[in-house]
Amino acid sequence: MARNRWSHQIRVFKRFREVNPDLIPKRMTENQAHTIAVPVEEIEKLPELKENPFKRRICQVFSHDGSGNLTFEDFLDMMSVFSEAAPRDIKAWYAFRIYDLDDDMYIGREDLLEATRLLTKGELHAQEREEIVASVLDEADVDGDGRLSFMDFEHVVVRAPDFLSTFHIRV
Repeated sequence: MARNRWSHQIRVFKRFREVNPDLIPKRMTENQAHTIAVPVEEIEKLPELKENPFKRRICQVFSHDGSGNLTFEDFLDMMSVFSEAAPRDIKAWYAFRIYDLDDDMYIGREDLLEATRLLTKGELHAQEREEIVASVLDEADVDGDGRLSFMDFEHVVVRAPDFLSTFHIRV
């Protein structure tokens, strides 16, 4: 098990270094692993992220300071959560955080409207997005407070059989 984890970390480090080999030394010290950060604009160019409408938000959620710039430790956390081996509850927590665009610990109406806009690349009219948001809240808002708590969100994710297979990045 430890060998697998070590092998995963080496693969992830190589992937991280490929993003900006001029910035990331071949041998990184423990201190550098949490101090040298690759700019979000470079991370977003990764093939695994570049087409994802939430790429900026994903980077913000995983960066220790919320900027989107990722240290190796941040990058390793991101790749670990998106790995096929990560538990469903960990994936659900990070998916929730990604959709909670205003960081208030709820996925509210505005979060859902923006997520819908991002997912549909702006191709839906405002009224169509409003209808989708109303439908999502009607279906998932268990306590009826007009927003999704993590428990509401997790309840929906548990019933989504393709969640685990779509919430991953292969290294």
